[in-house]
Amino acid sequence: MAEFTVPALRVVHAVVGTGSFTAAAELLGYTQSAISRQVSAAEAAAGLPLFVRKARGVEATRAGEAVARRAAAVLAELDAAGRELAALSDTVAEQVTIGAFPTATWSLVPAAMAALRDEHPGLVTELHEASTPALVRQVRTGGVDVGVIAVGQGLPAYDLDGLYTERLTTGGSGVVAVPREHRLAGRTSVTVDDLAGEAWITGTGQRGEPQFGAWPTLPQPRIAYRIHNWNARLGFVAAGLGITTVPELAVAGLPAEVATVGVQDPSWSGRTALAVAAPELTAGQRAVMAALRDAATGDG
Repeated sequence: MAEFTVPALRVVHAVVGTGSFTAAAELLGYTQSAISRQVSAAEAAAGLPLFVRKARGVEATRAGEAVARRAAAVLAELDAAGRELAALSDTVAEQVTIGAFPTATWSLVPAAMAALRDEHPGLVTELHEASTPALVRQVRTGGVDVGVIAVGQGLPAYDLDGLYTERLTTGGSGVVAVPREHRLAGRTSVTVDDLAGEAWITGTGQRGEPQFGAWPTLPQPRIAYRIHNWNARLGFVAAGLGITTVPELAVAGLPAEVATVGVQDPSWSGRTALAVAAPELTAGQRAVMAALRDAATGDG
């Protein structure tokens, strides 16, 4: 009696999920003939037809749906076994706490952590979100193993003596987030004068914590709202209640309801993201540094 094979189960699951042999072939990187052979093998094992061929794609029979459902569980267990075995063989097996300022957690840090999960399954990472001054203190005291901090114009000169530092971004000047229907939306860039008269939504927080305010060199900005939470700030922008300044690092994580516009401002040099850690890096910290660097440059 024929038995189900893992490739056949994978193909049945893909065909049911995509609705066609062609799409399943593209998803799995198989040829059309290989897909057909695996489906035939699965139907021989099942003793029942799994698909009904139609003019456009295929439709799973009840038997096909049952096999695909069971295949999903089997494949998930096999993938979990693979990850567990990879973790056992991974030479980078430790726990690393990554600290980051809020906007670095929108895209940069998640991308790095996703890459680490795949490349070093034995490495356990935890995320801690805090302001840059708090992160510098926590790196020194050991509460955070690798910190992603912001430095640059308008920020204090943080004491980084004795710490290992690695530059992640080269320091963009920053952008402004505006409602999709705003008069500036769709423009590639604007000048500081173009921002005059706008209502601004700015950050607020504990004393000593750096916040994004109105554009730094804009004289006498009109502050409409001061809001601590970034999601709330961007919600106010999306609702047309004002505009806000955001770092270029965070643009990839902005909601679709807002647009971003670059600002031409020779008097503003912008900010830079750094990764910092204690001077003697562990294997796990080196792996985190590499993942952050790749995520920042888009090489991950």
